[in-house]
Amino acid sequence: MTATSTLKSRSGNQVINNNDAEVSTTKSHKKLTNSFQNSDDSAGNNSRSMVTLIFISLLFDLLAFTMILPLMPSLLEHYRQNDSSGLYNLLTQRIHWFQQLVGAPERYTSVLYGGFLGSMFSFLQFVASPIVGGLSDYYGRKPLMLLCASGIALSYLLWAFSSNFALFVLARLVGGISKGNISLCMSIITDVSSVKTRAFGMALVGVAFSVGFIAGPTIGALFARSLNKSVGSWYLAPSLCAFAFALCDLGIIAFGLKETLPKEKRVKEISSAMSYAIQLLDVRSIFKFSAIKKVSKAEMFALRKIGLIYFLYLFLYSGLEFTVTFLMYHKFGYNSMEQAKMFLMTGVVMAIL
Repeated sequence: MTATSTLKSRSGNQVINNNDAEVSTTKSHKKLTNSFQNSDDSAGNNSRSMVTLIFISLLFDLLAFTMILPLMPSLLEHYRQNDSSGLYNLLTQRIHWFQQLVGAPERYTSVLYGGFLGSMFSFLQFVASPIVGGLSDYYGRKPLMLLCASGIALSYLLWAFSSNFALFVLARLVGGISKGNISLCMSIITDVSSVKTRAFGMALVGVAFSVGFIAGPTIGALFARSLNKSVGSWYLAPSLCAFAFALCDLGIIAFGLKETLPKEKRVKEISSAMSYAIQLLDVRSIFKFSAIKKVSKAEMFALRKIGLIYFLYLFLYSGLEFTVTFLMYHKFGYNSMEQAKMFLMTGVVMAIL
């Protein structure tokens, strides 16, 4: 064999080997691409299932929470006549002092009671939410979700046995402290969603609120319409219904929710998590958005402006949420069913917008 033929033979073998290598590389690349696609599809399916589960959990929670809204005027009237603890009369004295200070008419005493209970509930939620969030950064989301859901269920059980006003206020206290589940739901959606799908998850939270405000007050009003309020424990049926909704929520979290914050992504020390949570309790740092770093001055200015506008909106809306039932009851004589229709219309408008 000549040198030329030997060179051609070697060159041909090298081409064949190179072609084989290219085919092998292409196959490996396709396998890797398919693997990534399957991984993305699996992650996407997991994200959608978790967001759906959070939506259902929130829906049960909000149905139980909004059931009491059309019943609140009747409940306070009941405790005004039947309170054995003396707390109602004690608070009445304090409220009369405030009425004289602002010049509010006597007939609006129960409206101020509703404002007091609503403010107490919201204040406790404000305190509990960042603390619960900080603890979830250390212990994980699921344990804190279970703790919040258990506390909420306990609050409705206390309501069922609230034979006096002091027990009813205690039930509201426990419920307010346990309301950190709303912020946890937001955190879970952030954990499992990408930047592209996060907006859809947050939109579902809004839908849950809308459906809750449509159906919850209606269920409460149906109870109020069918029950004899002259009976001492007429509130037992709606409170047990709210308790049943809370148990459904607890079951969904216990058996359906998976941990979304892996251990390697959690904070290493609980002290750092709690220091961040305490920082969020400082009203000045909240409005300054001190917790947010690495943004330009223009972005920070826009963020603070939007935050202030959103605060003013929520400030007015939250006050309306807890006092409008009393206002409609005293000013226009709305019964529980008419108030449920009002909340129904409000929920429909919320869902549309």
